[in-house]
Amino acid sequence: MKQYVLTISRLITGAVFVFSGFVKGVDPLGTAYKLEDYFAAYGMLWANDLSLFLSILLCTIEFSIGIALLLKLKPRLTAWALLLMMIFFTLLTFYDALYAPVPDCGCFGDAIKLTNWQTFYKNVVLLIFTFIVFRHWRTRKNSFTVLSWIPILLIFGIFTSFSWFNYQHLPMIDFRPWKVGNQMNGDPSAETKVFLTYRHKVTGELKEYQSPDYPWNDSSWIANWEFIDQRFETDKPLIAHNLVAEDSMGNDLTYNILESQAVFVVVAYDLQSTTNKGKQKMVRLVDDIQKLEANHYVITASLPDEADSFLQKLSIHSDLLFADEVVLKTMIRSNPGLVLLNQGKVIEKWHYNDFPDALELKELIEELRDTK
Repeated sequence: MKQYVLTISRLITGAVFVFSGFVKGVDPLGTAYKLEDYFAAYGMLWANDLSLFLSILLCTIEFSIGIALLLKLKPRLTAWALLLMMIFFTLLTFYDALYAPVPDCGCFGDAIKLTNWQTFYKNVVLLIFTFIVFRHWRTRKNSFTVLSWIPILLIFGIFTSFSWFNYQHLPMIDFRPWKVGNQMNGDPSAETKVFLTYRHKVTGELKEYQSPDYPWNDSSWIANWEFIDQRFETDKPLIAHNLVAEDSMGNDLTYNILESQAVFVVVAYDLQSTTNKGKQKMVRLVDDIQKLEANHYVITASLPDEADSFLQKLSIHSDLLFADEVVLKTMIRSNPGLVLLNQGKVIEKWHYNDFPDALELKELIEELRDTK
C-alpha cells in the first residue's frame, strides 16, 4: 500500500512539474514578463535585467525535476529540490492569495489560467504528495559517478536549448488570443441568437423570448408587457483581444486593422529597446512591404515623440499607431515582430529573426488577394 501511494504521488507531481515547466518554457519571454510583474510588485525592479535568464532557469529546473520524478533519477537530490521548490512556491502563492500583488501567478503560463487561491490550493495538494515522496526518497543514496549525471545533464541542456530556441523565434505552441488561425473580429459564419426579456406591467412576471418568436404584433400583449433586457448567444464567441490602436491624434483605427484585407502589422512595444539587428530587419521589411504597395502599420507603446524620432532616424515612413504595451506583448513575443491579418484572421506571425523576404511577401499578398 505504501509503495502504491508513493508511486501515485511521484507520478502526479512529476506530471504536473513536466507540464508546468513545458508550457512556461515554450514561451520563456512570457514567463520573463510575469517575473517582471513580480519584481515590480515586490520593489525589485533592479532584477528586470535578469528576468529572461531566471525564466529559462526556472522552467528548466521545474521540467528537469518532473522528468527526474517520472524516471526515478537521482532520488535524494530530486527529493530535496522538489521539497525546497514546493515550500517556497506554496508560501509565495499563499501571500499572493491573501494580498494579490500579482493577479495571476502564471504557474501554467497562458495554457491554463488559475486564480491566486486556486493556485495556492493546487500547491497545497502537491505539497502533500511532495512530503510523501520526500519521506521515502530523502535517505536514498545518490550515485556520484559521471554516468549517473548524464541523463540529468542531457535533460537540463536539451530543455534549456528548447527554451532559448523559442525565445529566438516564436513559441512553438501559442496559447494566447493572437495565435495563427484565430478570427479576431468574430467568425462571419457564427450563428447568433438574440433573446429578449419582457416584464408584465402589473404582476412583474418575466418572460424571455427568442427573437423574432415573440408576439410583437399583438396589441393587447404590447399594452401589458414592457421590454427589459436582451442577451446574445453565439456558437463562436468573440475573442477578447483588447486591442485599441490609435493614431497620434487619438483616432481609433482598430477597425482598419481588423477589417482590411492583407494587412501587415509591425509590432514593436518598445522601439527604444529594439536591438540593432531588429532595427535592420525592420527597415528592410518595411521597405519591401512599401515596394509591394501593401497595406501596413507600425504599432508601438512608445511615446509619440519618441516613436516619430525613431522612425525618422531609420527613414521609415509608415502609418504609426499606438496601443497598450501589455496587448502588444500578447500579440507577438518579438520586439519588433510581424503579424499578417486578413479581414481579422491571423494568417501568420514572425519573429524579427524570421522576417519574410520580398519574394515571400509578394507570394503571401497574391495568395490572399486570390482568395478574396
